[in-house]
Amino acid sequence: MTLTSRSFSKGSSKNDNPVWITGADALMDSLKIHGVKVIFGYPGGAILPIYDSVHKAEQDGWLKHFMVRHEQGGSHAADGYARSTGEVGVCFGTSGPGATNLVTGIATAQMDSVPLVVVTGQVPRPAIGTDAFQETDIFGITLPIVKHSWVIRDPSDIAKVVSEAFFIASSGRPGPVLIDIPKDVGQEFFNYQRVLPGEIIPKGFKRNGDINDGDINKAIKLIEDSERPLLYVGGGAISSGAHDEIRTLAKNYQIPVTTTLMGKGAFDEKDNLSVGMLGMHGTAYANFAVTECDLLIAIGARFDDRVTGKLDTFAPNAKVIHIDIDPAEVNKNRNVDVAIVSDVSKAVLKINEQFLGNKFTCQTKNWLEKIDFWKNKHPLYDPPKEGEIYPQEVILKVRELSPEAYVTTDVGQHQMWAAQYLRNSPRKWISSAGLGTMGFGLPAAIGVKVALPNSDVICIAGDASVLMNIQELGTLSQYGLKVKLIIINNRWQGMVRQWQESFYDERYSSSDMSCGEPDFVKLAESFGVKGYLISDREQLQNELKNALDHDGPALINILVRRGENCYPMVPPGKSNAQMVGYVNCED
Repeated sequence: MTLTSRSFSKGSSKNDNPVWITGADALMDSLKIHGVKVIFGYPGGAILPIYDSVHKAEQDGWLKHFMVRHEQGGSHAADGYARSTGEVGVCFGTSGPGATNLVTGIATAQMDSVPLVVVTGQVPRPAIGTDAFQETDIFGITLPIVKHSWVIRDPSDIAKVVSEAFFIASSGRPGPVLIDIPKDVGQEFFNYQRVLPGEIIPKGFKRNGDINDGDINKAIKLIEDSERPLLYVGGGAISSGAHDEIRTLAKNYQIPVTTTLMGKGAFDEKDNLSVGMLGMHGTAYANFAVTECDLLIAIGARFDDRVTGKLDTFAPNAKVIHIDIDPAEVNKNRNVDVAIVSDVSKAVLKINEQFLGNKFTCQTKNWLEKIDFWKNKHPLYDPPKEGEIYPQEVILKVRELSPEAYVTTDVGQHQMWAAQYLRNSPRKWISSAGLGTMGFGLPAAIGVKVALPNSDVICIAGDASVLMNIQELGTLSQYGLKVKLIIINNRWQGMVRQWQESFYDERYSSSDMSCGEPDFVKLAESFGVKGYLISDREQLQNELKNALDHDGPALINILVRRGENCYPMVPPGKSNAQMVGYVNCED
């Protein structure tokens, strides 16, 4: 009688006697012992042996597989699952076009340091290199956008590879890894022995050494000597779970805090020390603060071009402390005075442990007063309550009606407005930052809702970007996922139009989406998703509340002012202090 992964007793380990199973069953058992309970994917010929084992796992009750409508949707859903939980997300795709459809999602995760294990089917071993049906070299294609990858040619390697994959994906700076499994490897029987999580340290892997006390002391000295310090917090703080440590650091020394798009949620934006997001569409007061600070404390941030503007004008008068787990980021874009290569939370904790008390609380008093002046003089835009609905007021209404929701976004103007006006808790802001992937929001919201079924999950999308993966409404419908999809609909590719207006003499080439736009409400209802249309301000409060309260998935199409631009904006090649479109109130 053939043994399957179900033959293992609970808690069995590598030292048990080997069992005779297929490579596909070995893969699924290896995923099980690494804590996988959810997989997003789409089947196909080369990965069918693995999907046969998926069927067994679902029958056994330990796994739930969510079939998406496109492999890109599966990779983004696994990404959303990982960002919202801090766990490794897992997705499957078949060979050829199934694998290549995953590439955008893999690159998105790589740019934003999200831990994914991606499993692809491959043509049988004898057919590799023959241009067989649905053969692509996904190993080679993805080399630049993964932390590591494997082609498994011997099923006895599966347990070891899965253990290494989870270790690499979640260690150090997180990121995606890929395991390519030929079809016949999944079908082949062999003597399988488990490899437990963390049992094998990948060859060549180097752990970060102990934090250098001398570097900590140098950092503290710079902080103590500074009169205009600024905390610049990025996505590494989210990955590290450093929220409490950063709050303590800011409070101890009374340091204002600005975050990147990836760092939203690392510090309470309702706190008086928060200056919001900085950079191209950051707040005016954050950009003025970074321009005039005398000490910049970069925590889990990488000096991205959308943050810095013209690099040689970014924090031009500041000394720099850079705390990051990835040594490759230190001195890459900006030379620093003190570098601490470490897990962010551990490094900040060490700084906090040496805090000497209240003697520094007045040191930044003048600096904080200046920032408060900027906040009052240059607030975020308050849209008028007349005429067409302004996109900003939709975001403000979402903040009012669902302040604790997990929010995903697509990419464009709506993304920047959401980043400006929403105030998110840790891991409740989920957006494609580095790659800027249109179509990310809806499938990412699926992953969040699967991970956190009792939480409110809202996707804020644009009418152009939502069409990139609109088919995932079918996934919402099939599984009854109560995601609320809000479309900020200006009938444009909004950010493209804004750039064409500002820098291309209003030559609106291929950016008008009004011709050929679907009836989003009818489209949603054709998938079995409740649809709402909001076209005037009188509807906004009640209809949006009704939609958010609806006991099921819903699409809310909100028609907004077509020509509204997203400001402030730092034009390309300019310094952060050279913003356009920011509010300038009377003294």
